[in-house]
Amino acid sequence: MNERQLRILRELGELGSVTAVAEALLMTPSAVSQHLRLLQRSIPVPLTERDGRRLVLTDAGRVLAGAAIEVESALARARHCVDEFVEEPAGDVSVAAFHSAAATFFPVLLRDRAETAPRLSLADQDVAQDHFPRLTRDYDLVLAHHLAHTPPWPRTVTATTLLSEPLDVALPADHPLAREASLTPDDVAGLPWITVHDGFPLMATVDAIATAANRRLDIVHRINEFAVVAETVAAGGGLALMPRWTTRPHPALVLRPLTGVHAVRRIDVLHRPESAARKAVRTVLGELRRAAETIRAGDDPDPGPARQPRGRGPAAPARPAGDDGNGRTAPSRPSS
Repeated sequence: MNERQLRILRELGELGSVTAVAEALLMTPSAVSQHLRLLQRSIPVPLTERDGRRLVLTDAGRVLAGAAIEVESALARARHCVDEFVEEPAGDVSVAAFHSAAATFFPVLLRDRAETAPRLSLADQDVAQDHFPRLTRDYDLVLAHHLAHTPPWPRTVTATTLLSEPLDVALPADHPLAREASLTPDDVAGLPWITVHDGFPLMATVDAIATAANRRLDIVHRINEFAVVAETVAAGGGLALMPRWTTRPHPALVLRPLTGVHAVRRIDVLHRPESAARKAVRTVLGELRRAAETIRAGDDPDPGPARQPRGRGPAAPARPAGDDGNGRTAPSRPSS
């Protein structure tokens, strides 16, 4: 028994013939008869009978047709409730993000929020890249990182790219290489490194640096949280890859662009396709896009006296030819 079958039974009682029902519901008479047969299989007493050449309702059929009116009314009320939920502009929207994206996007989303805006429920989730799609079961929107040369997101989720963010080399502000405007794999491959744990993003780019320099990197620390990485780099613990726009400025740290490898990560927002049916979710998606534009433009999302200006720090004069930045002489490389 389903809604369509009950609707046909009700119309048969009101219109009086299979042909009239078929015309009213834009069906063929055979399709109407098939639905009635399927409905009859679920009911232990006859619902219809022959009255000459016409098919009419029995007493049981008329009782069920009356109940069908109540069913249709209840379903109409249910659809109306869903419509109100879908179109509610101030509905609840849950957003999850990995740590550096959360630290950058969440303050922008929360600042100066209007009373009529969607109500946000925010959470941080530090998972491996291939685990992000699973989070869409628990959250309306999920900010996820995605590196080049890694598998695409599964078709079960919808992905929108918010940022394609360069990954720079982080080093202490007083490091000899801080004088350079940009760095190559050969510049950095011989130094100690801080990387993420295996299975997390950035490792593919670290491996690309080693491949380009034709040597294994000396990985001395494995730290996922960029705030901890920044402190470790500033203390002289090694070099690290850090995102250009979502790294919080540090007074003892500078970022330098890396040439010779594709050092970029995407920040995507994932959701299940049906989630975007809700107006509140679509509204927050728009807020995330605007936040990304602000971040990409270099605007400071959290101004204050304790904050350092955004940017990669001043580049010092170029080092002398033959100086590899570590007090050693090395063959100079041709300019590109």
